Amino acid sequence: MEEVDYIIVGCGLAGVSFCEQLRAHNKSFVVFNDDSQQSSVVAAGLYNPVILKRFTGVWKAKEQLKMAKLFYAELETLLGVKLDYELPLYRKFASIEEQNEWFNASDKPTLEAYLFPKIVKNDNPFVNASFGFGKVLETGRLDTSALLKHYILYLKSIDSYQNESFDYSVLNIQDNVIMYKNIRSRVIVFAEGFGMVKNPYFKNLPLNVAKGEVLTIKAPDLKIDFILKSSVFVVPEGDDLYSVGATYNWEDKTNEATEAAKDELLTKLNELISCDYEVVHQVAGIRPTVKDRRPIVGSHTDYKNVVILNGLGTRGVMIGPYVAKQLYDHLEHNLPLESEIDIERFQSR
Repeated sequence: MEEVDYIIVGCGLAGVSFCEQLRAHNKSFVVFNDDSQQSSVVAAGLYNPVILKRFTGVWKAKEQLKMAKLFYAELETLLGVKLDYELPLYRKFASIEEQNEWFNASDKPTLEAYLFPKIVKNDNPFVNASFGFGKVLETGRLDTSALLKHYILYLKSIDSYQNESFDYSVLNIQDNVIMYKNIRSRVIVFAEGFGMVKNPYFKNLPLNVAKGEVLTIKAPDLKIDFILKSSVFVVPEGDDLYSVGATYNWEDKTNEATEAAKDELLTKLNELISCDYEVVHQVAGIRPTVKDRRPIVGSHTDYKNVVILNGLGTRGVMIGPYVAKQLYDHLEHNLPLESEIDIERFQSR
């Protein structure tokens, strides 16, 4: 019989973030993961403290960024791989009115650290941006594919990883003990993303799911060294490769790439850039989001040692480390969760 402090189900951004809290505090754990959820891989890995549709701040942006930067720097050291690529984000202006909205937003105390207060002139002949750009600071790209690939290798190296689907039917829950096959644990944490809809303990929570698809293009003439955001984002990946995304589909629940999404992205891309390019890759995944756009964190109503960490949405790179620490402190030190993320906001109704 193997004994651990925690069982973790899922190894996306949520699972990795919580595993790192456990590792930092010398807690033993084992991770079950079957590669069925692709949202963390599909995510372009952007971190950005500003909601660019409305020029408003992201919830807890300052706290999240501070924690995330340190978190990923430590992971780079642990894994021996480059993960964090700091890049400014240029938001294309569509009109004079948008420029004025930008100036108004940049004067706000909560945004002045992130919004460059001058218009950036477009000097790239292959980018269509006659009204210029707004420059967002403290932004960048995390290589989520490299992170998950190398983190799983690390977990395997310390015998803390099981590459298999989790079988809920053999989970035995007692007051202070979790029994699963040949493993005895104090707590089980489900960080399954979209997989939560099949989880008998949490399947009734209000998880909204949106399929997203992202292209990778090769565009040797584009030559941008910033994240370009318009109706799509264009993110430099190196070697003249760029990620282009992302779509939102609320009906399709598969991880299969589609021609419809490809056509949608290319139509928007062709309005933004005018150079030649080649599509070299396309991926799809399901994003787990919540109707109030906050994660779902905490214990099951009837089983306090059965826990969920889910609903990170499109900003998982930033919010993952922040909510994982809250969950750890809640479980180990009985500190209250912030009401905005606490599962109680749904269970008490």
